[in-house]
Amino acid sequence: MLLQAIHHVALICSDYARSRTFYHELLGLPVIGEHYRAERQSWKLDLALPDGGQLELFSFAAPPPRPSRPEACGLRHLAFRVADIDAAVATLQAAGVACEALRLDEYTGCRFTFFADPDGLPLELYEAAPATC
Repeated sequence: MLLQAIHHVALICSDYARSRTFYHELLGLPVIGEHYRAERQSWKLDLALPDGGQLELFSFAAPPPRPSRPEACGLRHLAFRVADIDAAVATLQAAGVACEALRLDEYTGCRFTFFADPDGLPLELYEAAPATC
């Protein structure tokens, strides 16, 4: 088996419309496809990531809450690479999204911060400098 890349990351959201607005309109991820699955009373939204991967959003009638943040077993956080973290943070803050103070990666020296999606899922912005981060 030879893994080539991450194809997609799937998220279950508590409020489909709110999460769709957050990921599509605020974060700017283009819609690939959107389907209502009547037998499950569930929406499935496929969004394109800039590197060719995909983010899938699902809605379900009553999903259980995440056990804790962020040290629950399973996905710890989802990180997005950005070219200009100051501009990205300013965009989020202008939309009312709180971001933690910028930090430095102790191993690469690159800057990063955390924020949350509408369901509290921890997301990270990671400023990648060419060939170092």
